[in-house]
Amino acid sequence: MNEKELFEIAAKARLSAYAPYSGFLVGAALLAADGRVFTGCNVENASYSLACCAERTAIFKAVSEGEKEFTAIAIAGGKENADTVCYPCGACRQVMTEFCGSDFKIILADRTLTLSELMPYAFSL
Repeated sequence: MNEKELFEIAAKARLSAYAPYSGFLVGAALLAADGRVFTGCNVENASYSLACCAERTAIFKAVSEGEKEFTAIAIAGGKENADTVCYPCGACRQVMTEFCGSDFKIILADRTLTLSELMPYAFSL
């Protein structure tokens, strides 16, 4: 699967977001090493700290289904369309370091980065 196709899946997942407070819809498409794709969307809550980002939703969904090897994630977001560049938040970056290698690709609306570029000093045990 190419990066554009993965980003299009993320853009479609964005439409399932529950974002009544911010109106900012985010979708993620996580590519597993075996070729399966797991999607996620952001889910807000009136108590803001209880919200969950699209990236973590996709990763947790994949892990809950037994998958723990990933090659890339595409992230699409925005209020009007999926063209806004949505960098993963710190919590999502840390979760990515738990399950993904330094060469894991993060596909955004305008560029692709590796996890080591986005999180050069990740916490790990």
